[in-house]
Amino acid sequence: MLPGQGNAKVLLQQTTTKLRGDAAESAAQVFLARAGLTLVECNYRTPGRGGGEIDLVMRAPDGTLVFVEVRQRSGASHGGAAASISPVKQQRIVFAARHYLMRFASPPPCRFDVVLVHGGLGQGPGEKGRIEWLPAAFDAS
Repeated sequence: MLPGQGNAKVLLQQTTTKLRGDAAESAAQVFLARAGLTLVECNYRTPGRGGGEIDLVMRAPDGTLVFVEVRQRSGASHGGAAASISPVKQQRIVFAARHYLMRFASPPPCRFDVVLVHGGLGQGPGEKGRIEWLPAAFDAS
C-alpha cells in the first residue's frame, strides 16, 4: 500500500456511507410524504458539540410535529437498523427536539418516529430494499 492510500480508503468509505445515509433519508421522506406527512426541515442539528441531530422534521395531517430518525443497514448483522437506535441515541434525538421546540411560543403535539431502511436502495440485482415505519417508536422520557 502506498503512503496515504489508507486515508483515501477511509475517506471513500465515509463518503459511501454518507451517500447511503442521504439516499435512505430521501427514500424515507418520499415514503412519509406518500403517507400524508409534510416535510418541515431536514437534518436539524443543535449548535455546539455533543448535541443531537434530527434527520427529518415532518408534520402529520393532524398537526402533530414528527421527529423522524432514519436508520439504514444493508444487512441484519449487528442486530439490523432498529438495534442501532440505542438509549443514548434516543436521548440525543430528544435533546435536539427540545431545542427545536424552543422556537414555538406554544409547542404543538409531537412524537418520535423511526423509519428503518432494510437492504439497499439501488436498482441493481440484489439491491431491493424495504422501508419500515415505526410511528411513536419511543418517547421523551
